[in-house]
Amino acid sequence: MPELSIVTFLSQAKKYLHQSSKVAVPNWRQDAEFEVIPLGQGEYNMNYLIQQENNAWVLRINTGSQLDFPDGEQIAYEYNTLRLLEPADIGPIPYFLDNSFECLPFGIMGMSYLPGEALDYRTDLTTAVRLMAHYHQLTFPSEKIHLIREEKPLSWIYDRCACKLKIYFNSDLVDPELKAYLMDVLAWADNARHHEVYFLNDPWQCIINTEVNNSNWIVDRSAESIHLVDWEKPLWGDPSQDLSHFRVPTTTLWKTNYRLSLDEKTSMLTAYKNELHDAHLRDTIEERTRLRDPFNCLRAVAWCALAWVQYQHGDRPLKNPDTYQRLSMYLDLNFVRHLFDPYLTSAQRCS
Repeated sequence: MPELSIVTFLSQAKKYLHQSSKVAVPNWRQDAEFEVIPLGQGEYNMNYLIQQENNAWVLRINTGSQLDFPDGEQIAYEYNTLRLLEPADIGPIPYFLDNSFECLPFGIMGMSYLPGEALDYRTDLTTAVRLMAHYHQLTFPSEKIHLIREEKPLSWIYDRCACKLKIYFNSDLVDPELKAYLMDVLAWADNARHHEVYFLNDPWQCIINTEVNNSNWIVDRSAESIHLVDWEKPLWGDPSQDLSHFRVPTTTLWKTNYRLSLDEKTSMLTAYKNELHDAHLRDTIEERTRLRDPFNCLRAVAWCALAWVQYQHGDRPLKNPDTYQRLSMYLDLNFVRHLFDPYLTSAQRCS
């Protein structure tokens, strides 16, 4: 059996489009010729561009869940999120959901195709945070909010990181020096997560994407538009999560080798605050975001540690060569020290 990838699965995607009765896309004709083009492969999804005459849309095939959903529920979670956001023009328009597993062993969604290119940190910071401020301020009837609620934000991240790192620590692939250092980081985070009382005493909850990597944004410069296209892991939580994840080096370096300068981080938050209607959120968003930063770095390193084990042992359905290269970088002891030494040193001074 060939290794699963967007290329090796192409014939099955075509077969699905020929056979399934679930496909419900505007102007789609199942009996007419069409073209299936690999568009992009993530860690848990394969995306194909479907072209038929002047009609273009995206077939998204889901192979796993970061939120530990059982089969079929992950793609439904994303589909329902896109439906929730559709009136606000934040992401793609969802066309259909197929989590029946009748034709393929994966969950499937059809959605609109948004042309453009990935976000450029040098030119698109302001545009991106304005869109964040827009969807962070959307209101929905309570009965329509299907999202997982982020009850204890720092503990939620800490607990998930601790579980991922435990698998790495217990594997035969562990680096002993890195393990020792990451155990110190976990101990620091275990203590620092109690700062979440700040969020518990002053809640400000909204829809958050949680994965605002530059490749999840589509910028159409000719149309002067920007969209956030990946809504695989949204939550109902504090807006600082998106702002923090957007700016920390573990996010910006992932695909672009770019680090935001202090001035860029400042101007980014200023642009975001200028879009806020709530004065209290404007006054507190910087502190909320600051408390999140080290936990988002830990989230990235813990994910890489788990993925490193899974890649080596063949436990991942989808594998990306560029991801594998990043895993080595993010598990380099010097790189990890650069991320967390300032926090550990500060804690030692205060003890």
